[in-house]
Amino acid sequence: MTAAELACLDGRVMPAVEATIPVTDDGLVRGDGVFEVIRVYDGQPFALAEHLDRLERSAANLRLEPEVPRAELEAEIPDLVERTGGRAFDGVVRVMLTRGGRRIVLTELLEPPLETARLAFVTYAPTRILDGVKSLSYAANMLAGRLARERGFDEALLVTPHGRVLEAPTASIFWVAPDGALCTPPLGEHILASITRDRIVRLLDVSERAVTNDEILDAREAFLASTTREVQAVSAIEDRELEAPGERTREAAATIVAHIREELAASAR
Repeated sequence: MTAAELACLDGRVMPAVEATIPVTDDGLVRGDGVFEVIRVYDGQPFALAEHLDRLERSAANLRLEPEVPRAELEAEIPDLVERTGGRAFDGVVRVMLTRGGRRIVLTELLEPPLETARLAFVTYAPTRILDGVKSLSYAANMLAGRLARERGFDEALLVTPHGRVLEAPTASIFWVAPDGALCTPPLGEHILASITRDRIVRLLDVSERAVTNDEILDAREAFLASTTREVQAVSAIEDRELEAPGERTREAAATIVAHIREELAASAR
């Protein structure tokens, strides 16, 4: 049994192909629910507490009931990782809570991301009522990526109808401004409060500033950051070619890798 085939549904472990929920569950019918994706390194979930904290915030903001079964998840996640291979497992754990009251935990293999990414602008208007909610309603994000790939790019860079840069569909954007500052859009732009973004902001000297799509084309370099990508260099934004990876991108990548190793080592102790 591979990692991608294992699931825990409401406390019952089974092959993922055998895990079923009623078609009437609003998590399926309306995308009404919340989720988290947790990176696992050699059998150790990284930043588990922070992911569960955000899951609780998402559920509370979405008025999802009943409350997040945190104690059950704290037991089920490491158990599922152990059943999937323990220290031999390197991938992700996906946690989903649905309006129908289902608790789903999946282990998934992780395909390595591209070394660099070429980004295309895709116009997107944030649904402000979902600020602070990492919901199952990701159709718009997925469509944005497909629209970018239809144009020959690797990923979308979401921009508002007024031309303000937000983020990628599943990652935060960082760039080096002409003045040399490492920057990222502020959370007030209605972007996801990414755990990896937060780590980079705390570990490096980062300026949170709004930026237009015209201004970001003047960037010296740029990178995406997320749980699964860690730090991924951006080689182009539209027709603007960038050094990839640039000096600050290499610094961010090395810093986050070292931080992850230190935190996992401390957790193991």
